[in-house]
Amino acid sequence: MDSVGSISRLLRSYSTARPDNPPLIGVETVTTERQVQLVPMLVGGEPTLAKAGGTITVGNPAHRNRPIAEVPRALAEDVDAAVQTAHHAFQSWRRVTPRERGRIMLRIADAMDAGFEEIAVLIATETGNALAPQSRPEAKGTAEVFRYFGGVAGELKGETVPLGEDLLVYTRREPIGVVGGIIPWNSPVLLGALKIAMSITAGNTLVLKAAEDAPLAVLRMGQVCNEYLPAGVLNVLTGYGEEAGAALAVHPLVRKLSFTGSTEIGKSIMHAAADRIVPVSLELGGKSPVVVYPDSDNDTVVQGVVAGMRFTRQGQSCTAGSRLFLHESIHDSFLEKLVAKLQTLKVGDPLDESTDMGSLINQKQFDRVCNYIEDGMGQSGAEIVLGGMPPQDGPLTEGWYVTPTVITRATNDWRVAREEIFGPVLVVVPWSGEEEVIRMANDSHYGLAAYVWCQNIKQALNAAHQIDSGWIQVNRGLGQIPGHSYGGFKMSGMGREFSLEGMLDSFTQRKSVTVNLA
Repeated sequence: MDSVGSISRLLRSYSTARPDNPPLIGVETVTTERQVQLVPMLVGGEPTLAKAGGTITVGNPAHRNRPIAEVPRALAEDVDAAVQTAHHAFQSWRRVTPRERGRIMLRIADAMDAGFEEIAVLIATETGNALAPQSRPEAKGTAEVFRYFGGVAGELKGETVPLGEDLLVYTRREPIGVVGGIIPWNSPVLLGALKIAMSITAGNTLVLKAAEDAPLAVLRMGQVCNEYLPAGVLNVLTGYGEEAGAALAVHPLVRKLSFTGSTEIGKSIMHAAADRIVPVSLELGGKSPVVVYPDSDNDTVVQGVVAGMRFTRQGQSCTAGSRLFLHESIHDSFLEKLVAKLQTLKVGDPLDESTDMGSLINQKQFDRVCNYIEDGMGQSGAEIVLGGMPPQDGPLTEGWYVTPTVITRATNDWRVAREEIFGPVLVVVPWSGEEEVIRMANDSHYGLAAYVWCQNIKQALNAAHQIDSGWIQVNRGLGQIPGHSYGGFKMSGMGREFSLEGMLDSFTQRKSVTVNLA
């Protein structure tokens, strides 16, 4: 498939999605001898370019970041314009009833359902995530995020407090104000939808900064949302984190920060919030343990381990189960089945329907993952039972491809077992005693997700209750479901998403009113 040509045609089609909408596509430019579209930001519901005129080239990682589009390079002045617009819109949006805001979310959900395929193609092209197993499910799941929060909007309510017949005491759930949202590139549309649906349903307005590596599908989602939202309620910016993201984090009119990304950047966001006493929610990195008990040496568990490792996203997930703790009695048998399963995965063009794994996002991430693989291979006693360094010739050299890699006989203190790799590298650590494996699972500064595979449900739940992670799956390796609280312990973050209580706790503030009736 000619991805540059097909994406160019798809981008041009945005302007005809709704006749009374201004075109999303503004200017054509030439980059490295290829004609690509300049896709504007969205401020106040209008297509907007950077005031200074700068742009960022968006590339296709399956072809070593061959240019497919350009987006504006927002700077502090662009952030200020978007925040001022959102601040103005907040004054009226906060007065819209929660149920009416919910109805708008439901209409957005239907529109996202209707256009999920074009968004899926954009995700696959700009992220390298394979269309069939990853990008299409992400696009479909995004509609369910809007649908869920639209459905629970009526629960944005307070309580009465019985403090005597002469007093009426009640609480209100009120929006905070302008929310600054920053999202990463690995699952951009789903994570962007969470920021949009949670903050806006709660009555806030939002300035959302998309990741510079994967802004196109988010901009398309932003356009869909703006067809139903009042102008200024949702604003989508494109730019670098150290420029647009930093300016958003310190803007005096931003009253709430919501960040998903690396732990190191999360720390800087938290510092910026502390300076202004601004509430912050952080969904950060992980090094999730997967504990497999002796009674779970079967193909179903193998498939669950593969799913939990997020191989169909090339391991580029903060919930990836990248530390596999195998009981020594089943170590060799389980690994044999695991390697056989991973060898069936097809690595290649993300837009090919038969592809199971696509490419990493860019050369920086490719080099980072290769460095970790090289380090793991150099450890004394390490066994590489699958994969290793990327191929030096053949079709996979056309993009940032890394094949599934399994390093076994590791110890929990190796660098590859402690640091987040964000690539398709699974580290296997043998264990013999339950107390030992729980200790190793918790021996990490991360605490986002964990997986327990055990047929004895009492034993499985005992392990789940002892593991220090915010989200633990028992005999399941799939993704999040709207309705359950999701977030991390320790350096994996603070605050919760995906749920009603996450929206209430993270995107509203409680006001108490006391009335003297005497």
